[in-house]
Amino acid sequence: MFLFWRIFLFLVAFFSPKFIPVFGERFPYSGLLIESNLPHWLWTLGNFDGVHYLRIAQDGFAYQYTQTFFPFYPLLIKFFSIFTFGNLIISALIISNTAFLLALVIFYKLLAKIYSEKVAFWSCIFLLSFPTSFYFGSVYTESLFFLLVILAFYLYEKGNILGASIVGAVSSSTRLIGVFLAPSLVKNVKNRKYLIPLLIVPLGLLIYMIYLKITFNNPFYFLTAQSIFGQERSTTQIILLPQVFWRYVKILATTSGLPLFNATLELSSTIFAIILLILASKKVKKEWLIFSWLAIITPTLTGTLASMPRYILVAFPIYIVLAHIKSTLIKSTIVIFSLLILSVCVILFTQGYWVA
Repeated sequence: MFLFWRIFLFLVAFFSPKFIPVFGERFPYSGLLIESNLPHWLWTLGNFDGVHYLRIAQDGFAYQYTQTFFPFYPLLIKFFSIFTFGNLIISALIISNTAFLLALVIFYKLLAKIYSEKVAFWSCIFLLSFPTSFYFGSVYTESLFFLLVILAFYLYEKGNILGASIVGAVSSSTRLIGVFLAPSLVKNVKNRKYLIPLLIVPLGLLIYMIYLKITFNNPFYFLTAQSIFGQERSTTQIILLPQVFWRYVKILATTSGLPLFNATLELSSTIFAIILLILASKKVKKEWLIFSWLAIITPTLTGTLASMPRYILVAFPIYIVLAHIKSTLIKSTIVIFSLLILSVCVILFTQGYWVA
């Protein structure tokens, strides 16, 4: 399934200039990618946030505001570039795709054990066909973070609380929402053993904050730098979801073209995820729901749904709910529709136009 998914995305990226001849270049430092001398369908997988991870891997946090990107992924890119003769893009793509393949295997094993092989199979299909799943194979943290989250819950299911907590700590040095594994992995507050995640999981974030304090005298630099990236995020006040939805209603009524497409994708994917998580309440383990709800709702508190189609990728209970649909025809229709949107998103992304 992974190979079919990977080949499909490569083919869409290869033919994307046929659909959009002009490279949008809606992000800085694209020269870092172009100068790699890799084929267009390959280097464009490093568009947008990818260039920032590559620059951090190359020069550390030497550039202002790159501190919003967490360090573990670029550290891995730098380390594995030893084996790719210094080519950071190839190193990053190997890490992302390998991590995603491992995550798929663990995800399948976890669901097959708890539900059935059929549910596990369809859950993987819905994950692979999700409209923004291409981020799992790009120069982004999505695949590595998804691997860490699934592995943490897999170890938790095996009763290895310490191992799950250590993996959780690594996840909190990869993405901010990794800290949400801390409350999700607490099994019994009356037993001290099960409080271990609360102590260990946040260590990744804490170490990064100490580094930011020592180096830049601002332990919250990863938050304060968010607003610089043009997504109109509020880092000084909490904005409730109904306010955000109302804002998007006004956006949909006043925009057109690509901004309208993005706003529609952001709003619909957020509502879609929320509905499925509500439906998941009787089908999915409590700890999975705790993490997924926190992972989805927290970004909306900044006043925007920008990047939500990408953020909800890790809310894996949504795929389990879809996999429980009894009709194969309905499931197949959803997959085909998702693949069409996925193709459009890949074409836009690889041609330099913002998607999520």
